[in-house]
Amino acid sequence: MRVEPLKSKFDVEFDLVSTDKSISHRCAIFSLLSDGVSVISDYLEAEDTLNSLEIAKKLGAKIEKIDNKYYITPPTKISSAKSVLECGNSGTAMRIYMGLLAGCDGFYVLSGDEYLNERPMRRIAEPLMKVGATIDGRDSANKAPIAIRGRSLDYFSYDSKISSAQVKSALILAGLCAKGCEFSEPELSRDHSERMLKGMGADISYKNGKIIVQPLNSKKLKPLIMSVPNDPSSCFFYAVAAAITPGARVKFKNILLNKTRIEAYKVLEKMGAKINYTLTSSEYEDIGDIEIIGDELNAIIVDKNISWLIDEAPALAIAFACAKGKSELRNAAELRVKECDRISVTINALKACGIEAGEYEDGFWVVGTKPNRALVDSYGDHRIAMSFAVLGLKCGMYISKSEFIATSFPKFSYFLRMLGARVED
Repeated sequence: MRVEPLKSKFDVEFDLVSTDKSISHRCAIFSLLSDGVSVISDYLEAEDTLNSLEIAKKLGAKIEKIDNKYYITPPTKISSAKSVLECGNSGTAMRIYMGLLAGCDGFYVLSGDEYLNERPMRRIAEPLMKVGATIDGRDSANKAPIAIRGRSLDYFSYDSKISSAQVKSALILAGLCAKGCEFSEPELSRDHSERMLKGMGADISYKNGKIIVQPLNSKKLKPLIMSVPNDPSSCFFYAVAAAITPGARVKFKNILLNKTRIEAYKVLEKMGAKINYTLTSSEYEDIGDIEIIGDELNAIIVDKNISWLIDEAPALAIAFACAKGKSELRNAAELRVKECDRISVTINALKACGIEAGEYEDGFWVVGTKPNRALVDSYGDHRIAMSFAVLGLKCGMYISKSEFIATSFPKFSYFLRMLGARVED
């Protein structure tokens, strides 16, 4: 991909950018536990999320698409798939399906592309095995392909040492499909799973800092009837583009406003960007509009609620690079085990652009300055590629392996062009 610098500021409003990836994955997976047809409007049609639908089909679901709606009819019972369940590049799909299938009778094998199969899965496999699941894979079940011999697990209690929505979702599903569970984590991670499952009728409550999950037993959940809102993580790239361009303005309508998903916007606001939020509806989730107006940015130290902005960290690094002073991100060691080591890859790419930056074991620091055009290796990581495309709006950029953007955001370049950018994929 090649990106040329913007020639002027922009003023753009988006009705539909990219619908939410996390919500779309969960719609496909949770529909398997319902007692009727789930109807999902505006499901994200990216490689990762389409793989989640395909896995649901292999597990017995019937899936039809009519206009912009997916109709998902669950199987009477989830049973062994006849072939490998391919997750593509999606860690979310693999990790959440691991939790679901660990508590379902049958034999299942989850695999992915060359990048996903090198990513660590022990953070999911280990807690599941501790509560009685039978899981195997390369490197002692740390790397895919992952084989699962599902069964009804006993009631369990698990105190997670990390705040991770994927770990939490996997354990909640394992408890639902087995005999229930208790789960706790150091701080609240993104809570889509609890919200959506409770909306479907699951008995999930909170007591003394713990999530209490009652088993489904022979019951089923209500079907999901949902329109997937815009993804704040995808929209955040354009929010950063506005924030680093004084006087530029961008507005996103029908966007997810869950507090665990807009923390990165709050960081931009603290750095000096002008941001307005308007709540328009609440059902499974809070949904509304976000407006961002660019202004001079100042350095910041970010060390709290990190699990709420972990996906936006590479794009935040771009905002840091365009701010006055030295910014820091700490308590973000999880970035080391994403699609790539996002700490090292981000810092090396910033240095290639002439930005003074360095690593901590659990984060990074960046001193804002005028960037230079460079050739950046994304290492097959879609968020790295998109983040440095945004920096290219300031100085121009060449990005290798940018084709992996299609795993989560096929229309990324289309909307970048709407800001006035010249982009060659």
